[in-house]
Order: sequence, then structure tokens, then C-alpha cells
Amino acid sequence: MSVVICNTPLPGLVGRPIDAAARRILSATGAVDFTQPAGEPALVGPDSVSWRVFKNPVSLFIGGIAAVILELAEPRVRAGVWDHSSFRSDPLRRLQRTGMAAMVTVYGARSDAERMIAAVVRMHGKVSGEASNGAPYSADDVDLLDWVQATASFGFIGAYDAYVSRLSPVDVDRAYAEAAPSARLYGATGAPVSAAAMAALIARMTPALEPSPVLQEFLTIMRTVEIAPPPLKPIQSLLVRAAIDLVPADLRRRLDLGADQGLRPWERPMVRFAGSLADRIRLDGSPAVQACRRLGLPANHLYGHRGTRC
Repeated sequence: MSVVICNTPLPGLVGRPIDAAARRILSATGAVDFTQPAGEPALVGPDSVSWRVFKNPVSLFIGGIAAVILELAEPRVRAGVWDHSSFRSDPLRRLQRTGMAAMVTVYGARSDAERMIAAVVRMHGKVSGEASNGAPYSADDVDLLDWVQATASFGFIGAYDAYVSRLSPVDVDRAYAEAAPSARLYGATGAPVSAAAMAALIARMTPALEPSPVLQEFLTIMRTVEIAPPPLKPIQSLLVRAAIDLVPADLRRRLDLGADQGLRPWERPMVRFAGSLADRIRLDGSPAVQACRRLGLPANHLYGHRGTRC
């Protein structure tokens, strides 16, 4: 995978670890050719806020963890995720599959995205059970699908805004609205389409959210699973703390996520530096760049925002 920062190849000591981490996370995307079919659009367009946000591996990692924190706080979602997935036995593979689903949903050709989502929906139809509080659940319950889709948008949009580049209120609302077509395909017909709708949903869901040993086990796994190569390993734990910080303060207290689990004040600039740097790094084999090529756009199409010259 070619690694370029604003059209300048990164020096080996920097480029090789970044390249290795990207390959490790994106290895599950190998079954999807984002350059084909030539000219076929994605569910959202290349000038969308979503295409800009999802190209950044640092904010994706942070946002994905923040989303799962909120998912696992809901007892029925927690049971569905933890009892019917491989987070415990093979967390890296589970992360790769989740990352692949996000990449195909945003950057994949519409036909590929629709086919993948249909397969996930069929799988959801087989997942049901009883949560720890005795409440029955089914993975195709609309209210649970709405929460899962909402937490994903909250995490990815929020992480980019907090740790990469501030998004205007208009762009935040655009990003939520851009997720609506894929959310409907998943069956999440009531997923929020604006920041205000997201805030209202969090307020409505808060009484049902609770701490659990599962949530703490998940965070331990995210700190320790071998995602980054050794030179970047210390950053992994830092990004997990950044994800915890992304959760609203009142919810952190409710979920027993103490201040010691979040970022220290001096660490926030470090995360922002990593996020900003990652936003300028072009991985030529990444889904984002391949999708641009599918649509006949230059490889640096997504790297010219906010004054960045690529």
C-alpha cells in the first residue's frame, strides 16, 4: 500500500508503521474491489461529509470504540453483540469485519453495499435471546437498530469533529442525514438525521443505559489486542481513552467510566495531532482512494479540504 502525505512519500520510519497498521485493519476489505464497477456511485457521493470523515483511520478507531461503548450500555444490544459475536475469541477479526462493513457502506459501489447490507440483515434475523435484565431482544428490533446506527454516527462524526477538524453545525447535520439511506437498508427507519435528533435520542435512551463488566472487558480488549505494530502500540491505549472522553460526561458517570479512564489534559493535543496527521496521509490502496478512482476522480480528491494542499 503506497503511503503519501500531501503527495510526498512518508519517510520509512514513519510510513512503514502506518502502512502496517492500515494493512492490518483493512485486510478484511480484500474481498471487495472498491475500484469496480467503474463509474458506479456509492450510497453517498464523493463530495459528502461522510467521505471526508471515513477516510481518517485515527478518528474511525476512536469513533468506533465510542459507538460500541454506547451500544454495550444498552442491555439488549449488549446481549446481542456480546453473545452472538467473536469479540472475546477473535477481536481483531471482529474489528476487521466491522471496519469492512463501514468502508463498503460509505465507499463501496451501491450494488456491493446493498448486497452486503442484505446479508447482514439476514444474519440479524437469526439473532435473538434474553438480556441480563430479562428483557427479550431480537437483532432486527427497529428500536435497537436505530440505537446501533445512531451510536455509529455519533462516534464517527464526533471523533472527527473533536480530534481531526471542527465540523460546522451544518456539516454535522449533513453527516447524520447522509447515513439515512444505509440506515434504512439495515432496517433502522428511525435513526437520527441531525445532531438535535441524536441529542434527543440519547436523552430518551439514558434511563435504560447501565454499566456492566462486559463494557470493561471490551475496553480491556481494545487496549491490548494487537492492532498497531510495536512503534505505534502506545498510541492505541491513548486512542481508547480518547473514545471514552467522547462519551458525554453524564453518561460516563452513569456507566462507571471514571476520569482516570479518559484523557489527561496534556494528552488531548497529542490525539489531535495524530488525527490531523492521519487526515493528510493518503493510503493509495485504501477504500477511500480506490472509490475515488472508480468514479474517475483524482487520488487526492479527499485531501484538499481546510487548506491542505495535496
